[in-house]
Amino acid sequence: MSHPIAPHFDEHDAVRADLEARPHRAADPAASTAVVEAHHPRRLRLTVAEIVTETVSTSTFRLRRPDGGDLPPFLAGQYVGVFADGTNRPYAIASSPARADHWDLTVRRVSGGRISNHLIDTLAPGDTLTTTGPTGTFHHNPLFHGEDVVFLAGGSGVVPAMSMLREIADRGLSRRFHLLYGSRSAEDIVFRTELDALAATHPDIHVHHVVQHAPADWTGPTGLLTGALVEALAGPLAGRTVYVCGPQALYPYALRQLADLGHPRRRIRFEANGAPADPTTQPHWPTGTDPATEVDVTARGRTFRTRRDRPLLDALEDAGIRPESACRSGECGLCRIRVVKGHVHTATEARLRLSDERFGYTHSCVAYPITDTELDV
Repeated sequence: MSHPIAPHFDEHDAVRADLEARPHRAADPAASTAVVEAHHPRRLRLTVAEIVTETVSTSTFRLRRPDGGDLPPFLAGQYVGVFADGTNRPYAIASSPARADHWDLTVRRVSGGRISNHLIDTLAPGDTLTTTGPTGTFHHNPLFHGEDVVFLAGGSGVVPAMSMLREIADRGLSRRFHLLYGSRSAEDIVFRTELDALAATHPDIHVHHVVQHAPADWTGPTGLLTGALVEALAGPLAGRTVYVCGPQALYPYALRQLADLGHPRRRIRFEANGAPADPTTQPHWPTGTDPATEVDVTARGRTFRTRRDRPLLDALEDAGIRPESACRSGECGLCRIRVVKGHVHTATEARLRLSDERFGYTHSCVAYPITDTELDV
């Protein structure tokens, strides 16, 4: 039966006829499952086909299917989870969505980083890597974001911008893109040669490198991505979407700079980027609670000790309990768990459902046990 408002839409008869002509998959659940799995796989075993050293601290890993087939589609700016050493971390895809035969994951070494150091120091061409399928909400949406955008990147935050720029070039998209890319030094600039080549060959792509500690022969802008510099390089922001991706310190700083320019919050898109560096600085952290004190956590019939300032997801993984997870930043909700007993500090980064507080749910990647706690995982 047609929906009563369907006739009000242009060409609804043609759309309805097309839908009715398609094969009905409900009678073959296995076929439907295969289609879903092909586009949204939970896990993939991929081969490291090539490794490119981008900078002293950054490498790109080109991943392909062992059989040479196409990889699941993704939107420029999305990420995949990479599994290693009993845990996983999200890494943005740097390659273009127009190139389905491979994914490029560009990884910057993090001091003490459990996965980044493992990947950079141990992976070699021919090795295999387990990933999730693509996910994430940080991508261009032409309906809401328009075709004239600004991207503020810091450090490895340039990776999703690189995917967006490569897609513009590969597909000949009519999109005006200003990238303002802040780096500590000229040697830290990732993709510098390719970025400059894209800007030189595409009139609607503009790339500005901003170096904090510039060498004597540097002729470009220096310092931080201030509001005044953003406006000087990208022009007036009115009506434009601004993307922000980089280290955690960039986010509140960029928000202040953009707010001072009068840019509305609804026109700013932040990429989720990890649990808070220090949850105790958040205003709702319980007063007088020592973050270094250990408490008992009970889950799946096991009890273990962990510090109050350690995310529950990390503590659970160390205890051999591995909930499904992806963003590790409080956004996706895959690591959602229920607090049966005890008190947990849920960081402001968590995007909870309206009913979660009432029924005791939290996102374990940005939740911290304040008291002895029992969890339903």
